[in-house]
Amino acid sequence: MVRIPMIVATLAALTMGGTAAGQPVDVAPLAAPDAFSVAGRPTGLPADLWRSASAETARAVLPRLAARPLSSATAALARRILATGAPGPAGSDAGMAGLRASALLALGDAGAAAIILERAPGLERSAELSRAAAESALVAGDDARACAVAQGLGVGRDDVYWLRLRSYCLALAGETAQAQLTFDLAQAQARDPIYARLMTAKLAGGGSPGAASTRNGLDRALSRSLGLAVEPPAGEPTGPTWDLTTLPDDIGSVAGIIASGQAVPEGALGALIQAAGDADSKARGRLQSAALLAAALSPQLAPDDRARLAGFALAGGKAPAGRSLAIDDAAGRKLMGQTALLVLWTAAEAGAAGPGVADRAQIVRALAQVGLEADARAFAVEGLVALK
Repeated sequence: MVRIPMIVATLAALTMGGTAAGQPVDVAPLAAPDAFSVAGRPTGLPADLWRSASAETARAVLPRLAARPLSSATAALARRILATGAPGPAGSDAGMAGLRASALLALGDAGAAAIILERAPGLERSAELSRAAAESALVAGDDARACAVAQGLGVGRDDVYWLRLRSYCLALAGETAQAQLTFDLAQAQARDPIYARLMTAKLAGGGSPGAASTRNGLDRALSRSLGLAVEPPAGEPTGPTWDLTTLPDDIGSVAGIIASGQAVPEGALGALIQAAGDADSKARGRLQSAALLAAALSPQLAPDDRARLAGFALAGGKAPAGRSLAIDDAAGRKLMGQTALLVLWTAAEAGAAGPGVADRAQIVRALAQVGLEADARAFAVEGLVALK
């Protein structure tokens, strides 16, 4: 027979913070996920990725990843570390979650960005996070969701991005006069010829809008609403690939070994270094650059190889001396996430062509030191392909 009073008494004791035996129950609230805890997709990187990493560095680097085109190796490294779910640097906040998602959107990983934004708290209290959420919705074709984000925003409403988005949302709602007024306010704050061309056509009800634009989610949504041909966003991104068949044999053989994931044999590396040192003036720079990139992957150089490398007269890097020192220090301490962020800072400033040989060699060595072997090889091969 079930004893109802006994069950009720037990439940009452638990509700009051004790057990049936009178022992207290400790209740701790679950901590909200920080800016990096939610995984966008599996990446194979460890849970301590951001150990001893600096939030200040992250705030400096993340906007740069969305600001200009990146090389293939740079974009692949950025997508990998930003999609990883791991406790973030101390001081990570909602704004940084927005910067993280915005960078992933710009890098073509809309799926990872959407997953991160779905779990991010405090949307209405962060302009950066709200902007990322709005852009993610626009890329996905969910204009209603983007307009709802703009409507619910509690901070930064007068920023030019939100004026542009509200103008578009008002136009969608048929409120043309208010949309025109908001558009004029946005243009007065910061003129944008591409947005102006598309939005003018939207307000006019069609006409000749010109070519579609996919610079960002808002341009993509405007283009789509005007009936312009817009390619759908890419699926899950893949790693970089290169055509090695155009490389000369002396570089192509080494590039092939590196791209395959194998270690360059000590004899082959030594032969390349010696050939680079003995080369004529026409081939010297190319071979010395190739030897430097290959040597950067070697955990330990033979004494003669080290001596020959020391005599290579290649130009120095463009990265500031302080950042170069910071990269070496972080790599020496095996700080994977911090090293990756500093590397991305230098690589992002180099643009679509990627860093020069000197900076690239430091990047390859640093990434290999902290266990980002595949990314180190990608930077090495990318540099070798540029020497053809």
